[in-house]
Amino acid sequence: MTTETTRIVVAPPLIAPRFANAVRRQAQSIARLGLPLISLSVFAFLYLPIIVLVIFSFNSGTRLGVWEGFSLRWYERVFSSREWLGSLQVTLWIAIFSTLISTVLGTMAGLALERFRFRGRNAYDGMLYLPVIIPDIVMALSLLLFFSSINVSLSRWTVLIGHVAFSTAFVAVIIRARLASLDPRLEEAAADLYASPWQAFRRVTLPLLRPAILAGALIAFTISFDEFVITSFVSGQGDTTLPVKIYASIRFGLKPEITAVASLVLLISVVLVVISLLMQSVGKGASVQSLK
Repeated sequence: MTTETTRIVVAPPLIAPRFANAVRRQAQSIARLGLPLISLSVFAFLYLPIIVLVIFSFNSGTRLGVWEGFSLRWYERVFSSREWLGSLQVTLWIAIFSTLISTVLGTMAGLALERFRFRGRNAYDGMLYLPVIIPDIVMALSLLLFFSSINVSLSRWTVLIGHVAFSTAFVAVIIRARLASLDPRLEEAAADLYASPWQAFRRVTLPLLRPAILAGALIAFTISFDEFVITSFVSGQGDTTLPVKIYASIRFGLKPEITAVASLVLLISVVLVVISLLMQSVGKGASVQSLK
């Protein structure tokens, strides 16, 4: 009786680890199969409609969703339309000037917040990143109320101000991230070699910051080029950008040339983002030898 009782008591501890290991192996096998499947499903849900849009921009037929043959007729129509080219001109004008202004302001703000300590620094830091946190609709409405309160007519200049206020924060984030990775002893070494603060900045800091500045400029251009909500609130008559023009055209029916315009906007945005990422990777790998 004692032996049999002992066997009954000892058996569960021997079985439990084997059962736990079997369950663990089964869970791991399910995870190996399930995680890739879930990832592919998510990516398909996000990007498959974009791929379909690009494919049907080369469709020769007028019926959307029905492939009738390969053609470039919708791209030809876009590039021969004064309305679409006019919207492209306004979009590029706003994007270029907002990029220049926001890059300068964002670089100076990033340098001030990362390298200097002054009164009200935390408050200024929070105000700078406020456009990144608040929703676009709130910022667009606040800009509209601001321009209305000071009796400023809506035009491309008001759109430019709105884009600068929105893009400067993104440039400052990139600049601060780059400055945080730099070795401050490089500037101290330049000062030990009798370099003035301006010479140390121009010959040491600025070359190391150049990839981040270019990356921030490309991000600012992409944001301005694609911005819709703020632009639709503060733009005036005759200053319609491409995103606003696309939305206005869709309201009267989905025309085939809209797919071509959307594909072009997508292509420009993707190219700029890829270049920005390459610039940031180059900046991370920059060394003192690159200054020579």
